[in-house]
Amino acid sequence: MHLWKVAIKPGKPLIFGRIGKAWFFGLPGNPVSVHVTFTQIVRPALWKLAGVDSFQALRLPAVCENDLHKTPGRLEFQRGHLTQDATGQVSVFGLSGQGSHQLKSLSQANCFIILPSDSCGIQAGETVIVEPFENWIC
Repeated sequence: MHLWKVAIKPGKPLIFGRIGKAWFFGLPGNPVSVHVTFTQIVRPALWKLAGVDSFQALRLPAVCENDLHKTPGRLEFQRGHLTQDATGQVSVFGLSGQGSHQLKSLSQANCFIILPSDSCGIQAGETVIVEPFENWIC
């Protein structure tokens, strides 16, 4: 076993290791945690194992339209809805129901709002970093 927990929310526990020549990943039990750990850890690892030198999803700044609550200590991936207005301004609205078992916010989301581990939350009007889902439409 090479790794068995990560400091992200949602997303632990996560197991990564090797048995003989086979690599394996053990994902968490909650559905939102699975989505986060797959997109943030497993998919980049699979690209690396396939020979791609560097894999980085698109991340960009956006103005947050509402307050976001967070406890410091772990990198957090909150679900949000990203839009772009006619002038090109990108904004995001953090969705309610951020628990790792709550699929409603994931079904309504088109991006992750990435909050650093030392963050204590975000006030409406602040700029945040977002990672659009592959199928996002504004």
